[in-house]
Amino acid sequence: MPELEIHHESGHAIDPVGQRVGVLAALLAVLLAVVTIASHRTHTAAIIHKSNSNDAWSHYQSARLKYHNLELGENLITVLGTKGDAVDKMLSSYADQKKKYDQQGKQIQEEAQQAEELAEADEHRALRYDVGEGLLEIGLVLSSLYFISKKMMFPVMGVIAGLAGAVIAATGLML
Repeated sequence: MPELEIHHESGHAIDPVGQRVGVLAALLAVLLAVVTIASHRTHTAAIIHKSNSNDAWSHYQSARLKYHNLELGENLITVLGTKGDAVDKMLSSYADQKKKYDQQGKQIQEEAQQAEELAEADEHRALRYDVGEGLLEIGLVLSSLYFISKKMMFPVMGVIAGLAGAVIAATGLML
């Protein structure tokens, strides 16, 4: 019966540099995940703010259309030359409604502009996250090339790209 030999020593020597590069790659992957989530959430916020802006502009157009209809009614009364108490009451009502729609329109316009500004700010922030995400991905890939080539230039370039990506993504927090 042949003896079964169990070898305790590994066939591959332990690579301390490879271990460090593996930890580096893991850190880059964690940073990449965080920046990716931030990017996706910021893109979603931009879409929501843009949608709110579009809704507000539609509401503004509706208020302006009502205001224009009141002006048209006043013009028709003037052109037709109609007189009387009922006409005076109607013109007075038109004036009150025009005042209401004018104020309402200004308020809605401000809301729409604020929502547009929020959407634009979100888009700028998302761009920072996207660039940071791309650089972190490049850093991760470059660092991983060490395991194929055993050349230290790849993890060094990976660290540089990863740091640049992290810094650019961090600037998105400041906007």
